[in-house]
Amino acid sequence: MLMNFLKERDIKYIKDLFEKNLSGEVNIILFVDTPEKCQYCNDTVELLRELVNISPKIKLTVYDINKNQKEAKFLGVDKTPGLVIGGKKIYNVYYFGIPAGHEFAALLEDIVDASNGRTRLSDAIKEKLKSIKEPIEIKVFVTPTCPYCPRAVRTAHQFAMENDKIKSAMIESMEFYELANQYNVMAVPKIVINDAVSFEGALPEESFLEYLLSAVKT
Repeated sequence: MLMNFLKERDIKYIKDLFEKNLSGEVNIILFVDTPEKCQYCNDTVELLRELVNISPKIKLTVYDINKNQKEAKFLGVDKTPGLVIGGKKIYNVYYFGIPAGHEFAALLEDIVDASNGRTRLSDAIKEKLKSIKEPIEIKVFVTPTCPYCPRAVRTAHQFAMENDKIKSAMIESMEFYELANQYNVMAVPKIVINDAVSFEGALPEESFLEYLLSAVKT
């Protein structure tokens, strides 16, 4: 039997957050695999089902990545559990790994932004993001116990929401340890941009953006 992830106090907080801040509908699209191939897929499904039950404005669609390869390819999902967020449009915002622990807070904030169709970035940063015309891929390696990781994830995800050329993915390092080893993840958050520029730490949005722009030049 699966456990309940959200406690009564969590549900009360989330319900209040959503009632005050959600405007439009949000669709969470989740790709899963068999338990043998995906240790945390069932837990992720259960966690998200508990979450969507809190607000009628949030919908959950669960796909089997083997049976729904066309959908997975279209949305750019190649790992499970793999989560994509959509509001008025589907954003290039991904969670690879269960969004539990501290990362759950990032997911809640992403849902609010997707519902409202806007981020909370400054106008100056939004203008600079508009200047990016080439594809950018941001990988943010995290662990559930890292208190600084959600800030890095949120910054990267907001960048992607502001510019369709940017794809941003949270990657849970312990679930995808081979990928973490490939990118030499020794501390989190570790951010890798276009496999060319990387840094560690939850930097201010302005500093993060400078790394992004330097990757474009590279």
